[in-house]
Amino acid sequence: MLWWRTRRGRATAVRSLDALVGALEPKGWRFIRLYRMAGFTVPLLWVYARGVEDVGVVLSVRAVPGGTWAYCEGRRYLHPCGDVGAAAEHVDRLLKHRLFPGTFASPSGGSVGA
Repeated sequence: MLWWRTRRGRATAVRSLDALVGALEPKGWRFIRLYRMAGFTVPLLWVYARGVEDVGVVLSVRAVPGGTWAYCEGRRYLHPCGDVGAAAEHVDRLLKHRLFPGTFASPSGGSVGA
């Protein structure tokens, strides 16, 4: 059932990804909206740092239990779509952690490294 809702919810996914772009843009991240390109059946958003295209995250939006939606990286649940600000903070931490391992707190909230 969730797979079906995800496939039928393209408009919801695009709205959620656009909202996330709006929340992440002031933080300086760059985006490629793959959902605007032909050939992509699942709406995807690539978020990366300027000049560092090889370090980033590809996000999608999936239906989750309870009739809600969540931002995901692959099959990994990241954050509910209902709180875009908190989701943007989570993605921001995730990307900073990937760019500078051991310097920023891990995306789960604990500290990493020395």
